Amino acid sequence: MKQVTLLAVFTLTFLYNGNAQNKKNQDQKAIKSMCGCYEVSFNFAETFQYSNDSTYMPSKTKHDKGLEWVQLVEDTDNKIVMQHLLIVGPTDRQHVIKHWRQDWLYENVNLYTYNADNKWNYVSLPKDQVKGQWTQKVFQVDDSPRYEGSATWIHADGKSYWENTTDAPLPRREYTKRSDYNVTVRTNKHEITKTGWIHDQDNDKVIRKEGEDDVLLAQEKGLNIYTKVDDSKCQAAQDWWKTNSQPWKLVRAKWDQVFNRKVNLALEEKVEDKALYEHLFSKDFSNKEKDINNIIEAFVKKL
Repeated sequence: MKQVTLLAVFTLTFLYNGNAQNKKNQDQKAIKSMCGCYEVSFNFAETFQYSNDSTYMPSKTKHDKGLEWVQLVEDTDNKIVMQHLLIVGPTDRQHVIKHWRQDWLYENVNLYTYNADNKWNYVSLPKDQVKGQWTQKVFQVDDSPRYEGSATWIHADGKSYWENTTDAPLPRREYTKRSDYNVTVRTNKHEITKTGWIHDQDNDKVIRKEGEDDVLLAQEKGLNIYTKVDDSKCQAAQDWWKTNSQPWKLVRAKWDQVFNRKVNLALEEKVEDKALYEHLFSKDFSNKEKDINNIIEAFVKKL
C-alpha cells in the first residue's frame, strides 16, 4: 500500500511539473512573439473627468502611427529582454529613436513600485505570491525605471494575454504639458493577436500627496495596435542596434547595480541642466563604462 501511495505521489508530481513547464513554454512563446517589425497605431483619449475646477481642460485625443522594431536582447529561461526602436522619416531618410524597453522575469520577487515625484519604493514579494507569474519591468529611453508589475499569462479560448495594474510616472506625451496630476495608475493588458499584438490601457490620472488620500482627476483609454510586417521594413533599426548595442549594454549593467542595492530609489530630474537621456544621447558624451557609471550615479539621489 505504501509503495502504491509513493508511486501516486511521484506520478502527480511528475504531471504537475510537466504541466507547469508546458505553461511556462507557452508564456515564453507569447512574450517573444512581441518581437519583430510592426506598424503601430498609438491611440489615447481622456474618457472621464472628475475635477471640480470649471476651467479644467482635458488632454487632447491622440492618434499617431509609427514603424517599430522590437529587438530580442536577452533570452534565458527566467528572463526575456526586449528593446523597442522607433523608426521615423521617409524610407530614404529614416531615423532611429531608442524607445522604451520591457524586461520579463519569471517568478520575480524584487520590484520597484512607483510612489510619486520621481521616487520608487523597493518591494520584496513573497515567493508564493508570484508562483507561475511574470514581472514586466518597463524602462524609459535612458533605461531608468518606469513601472513594474507581476501577473499570470492567461492562455484560454485561443487567446494569450497578461494584465496588471501598477503605478507609474506621467507618460512623456503628458509630462511636458500637464502638472495638475503626478501619478498614472496604469492597467496594462498585452494580448497576442493573429496579426501581431495589442497594448490595451486603462489609466487613472491621480493627484498624490504624502499623508493624504489619492485624488482621481481623470481617466484615459489607450490602445496601441502592433501589426506585424516583414522584418526587412525595419532594417534601419536592426542596423542601428548592431552599431549601438554595446554602450547600452553598459547602461543596463549600471542600472542593474543600482537596482540590486534593493533600497528605495529617487532620481534627479536634471544634472548640469540636462535630463539623463540628454547626456546619454549626446554626440559629445563618452560611451566608456566609467563615464556611463558616473553620469547615472549623479542622477541617483542619496536617501
